[in-house]
Amino acid sequence: MNAFTPQNEAIEPERYELFAESLYRFEMDRREFFKMLGGGIVVLSFLGDSAARESLEDRRFAAGKRNPPEVGAWIHVGENGRITVYTGKAELGQNIRTSLAQAVADELPAPLESIELAMADTSLTPYDAGTFGSQTTPRMSPQLRKAAAAAREILIDLAAENWSVNRESLQAAEGKILHKETNRSLTYGELAQGKQWLKTIPDSIALKTADQWTVSGRSIPAIHARPLVTGEHKFASDRNLPGMMFGKIYRPPAFGAKLKSADLTKAQAMKGVVVVQDGDFIGAAAENEYTASQAIRSIETEWERTPQISGKDLYEHLKKTGENQRDSVQNDGSLEEGRKNAKFNAKAEYTVAYIAHTPLEPRAALAVWEDGRLTVWTGTQRPFGVQSELARALRLPEDRVRVIAPDKGSGYGGKHTGETAIEAARLAKAAGRPVKVVWTREEEFTWAYFRPAGVIEAEASVNENGRITAWEFHNYNSGAAGIRHTYDIPNQKIEFHRSDSPLRQGSYRCLAATANHFARESFIDELANGVKMDPLEFRLKNTADDRFKNILTAAAERFGWSKAKSTQERGFGIAGGFEKGSYMAVCVEITIDPASKELKVIRAVEAFDCGPVINPNHLKNQIEGMIMMGLGGALYEAIDFEDGKILNARLSKYRVPRFRDLPQIECVLLDHKDIYPAGGGETPIVGIAPAIGNAIFSAIGIRLRSLPMIPKGLSAYF
Repeated sequence: MNAFTPQNEAIEPERYELFAESLYRFEMDRREFFKMLGGGIVVLSFLGDSAARESLEDRRFAAGKRNPPEVGAWIHVGENGRITVYTGKAELGQNIRTSLAQAVADELPAPLESIELAMADTSLTPYDAGTFGSQTTPRMSPQLRKAAAAAREILIDLAAENWSVNRESLQAAEGKILHKETNRSLTYGELAQGKQWLKTIPDSIALKTADQWTVSGRSIPAIHARPLVTGEHKFASDRNLPGMMFGKIYRPPAFGAKLKSADLTKAQAMKGVVVVQDGDFIGAAAENEYTASQAIRSIETEWERTPQISGKDLYEHLKKTGENQRDSVQNDGSLEEGRKNAKFNAKAEYTVAYIAHTPLEPRAALAVWEDGRLTVWTGTQRPFGVQSELARALRLPEDRVRVIAPDKGSGYGGKHTGETAIEAARLAKAAGRPVKVVWTREEEFTWAYFRPAGVIEAEASVNENGRITAWEFHNYNSGAAGIRHTYDIPNQKIEFHRSDSPLRQGSYRCLAATANHFARESFIDELANGVKMDPLEFRLKNTADDRFKNILTAAAERFGWSKAKSTQERGFGIAGGFEKGSYMAVCVEITIDPASKELKVIRAVEAFDCGPVINPNHLKNQIEGMIMMGLGGALYEAIDFEDGKILNARLSKYRVPRFRDLPQIECVLLDHKDIYPAGGGETPIVGIAPAIGNAIFSAIGIRLRSLPMIPKGLSAYF
């Protein structure tokens, strides 16, 4: 059984952007609750001790401040029968509105239609560190289940008291408490009438097991799909307020440039334009975007620049600066002993480029000040983190800042910080009117943070029985996520090296697990080839992990791996891995046009095991999306930069997957109801790059060890 639980999953060190946030204080007050919610029953779910400690990791610089009580979520059963779930998690297109509603519907139980979620609003919802790391299913879902289970028990108690019957004779079903002996029933709303109850629940309350679920486990359609497909939903960039102005920001000519002087005269003379200079920050607000842009263009500046590392020197720089900054991840046995009497030894270096998140919805924020209080609508994954950023930047108490994060058009780990919110708030403060700032795609490509680049060195030995006897693995800069493996190797040394990054970097979907899996699963393929073994057989021979064996076998069987025979024009590859408590394996088929050398991925079969499946259709959607997204990082995507400037900050110059690139995708879900549920929003992406690389090697015998593998096409290699 997998030992993963939410309590043993810590925040990864390469989430660089998370470690500078300040403390949010949440005070519980019964009167405030009911002033906000109206009458009824409120059930609070507290974080367990371990989870609470982890949620506070990003507050570690707030030494000396009192830790707040850690309410994870709460549920309100209203007098009208409506059940409102309050959670600090954010909807990014992963359909957690639906999966969390399914969890509550199961435990109460109640019709899905009676449940609504209030999400990601610092004035309405409990503190949450953010929506990242595939943590909603393993952490938030159990909290809501506990709150719902407690609410059910309270409602049963109320009905028993009302009817003067034994509570054991009562049953909760479909939003009602039933007394079968007398055929009486009361709705949850009727039981909540006239109540103002605030209840807390112990972390240990029993929940229904996965095999008892009746709503979870089913492919329920997205409960918020209609406003999205009809255009009714308002993203942050769609929000408008009366009297609103549009803001634009003057950007430095290069990273690291310091402002020497600025002449704002022409911009200030423009009618209706508000210009702000505050340190190196320069921005303008006007009645429309065009005028604001014209004002920015009229500003004349001088900057002091310092030399910056360019892309051509990147990997040498990362290795040089990371050589002596190492974190030992694993050190078992003796490498020297493992290399003795080896039949085959191999050593290889892999590189991974910076890539951009490229969300469908660029960053946007609308800010308004009223009576010294600031409200910002912005598409962030971390509303409470952005609240702290705003308070710190604008020298405000946090309780005077409200951040509302409407459902977003994706984030992929790239919307953890609040730059756009601060820009809009600063301009709105100067203008005395609401101001909206929406980043252009070029700003998104330049001033957001990137997936870390990295260099990975791997060295291993294999004995005459096809068993790996020594394993050495070093990751420079890209991160330690997914650096541990599930292979059974007696002698190994694994280290992560912290390097100086020339570009701003931070979280990206599944963090460095993609980089580490690319290097590891490509290198495993090299070892298998070196000892003339089938890649699947070699993997199965070198692991004792039954879940890993099962996931590899499931993908291979659906794909028809045993019949896959590569030629110069057709290749087959396999890769597998685990991360964040879930396992994946993927098989791909590629074709290579003999004349044009054009490579096409034509089929991908991915098996995935994240424990009990909550919504099969939505999970398949996630897997399919990650395969599509992973194609970009595997084959094309890379940030090109030189001396502090991004050279390809446009979609016309930055190649993302297109419809014509998409293969036939098949998903195999292993629904394990006997283990703890893990998230499904990240791990499926980690295997697609090495599987494609392995397929290329199987076809033409060329090992591509850099991501992206074919930024200039496969013809560049032969």
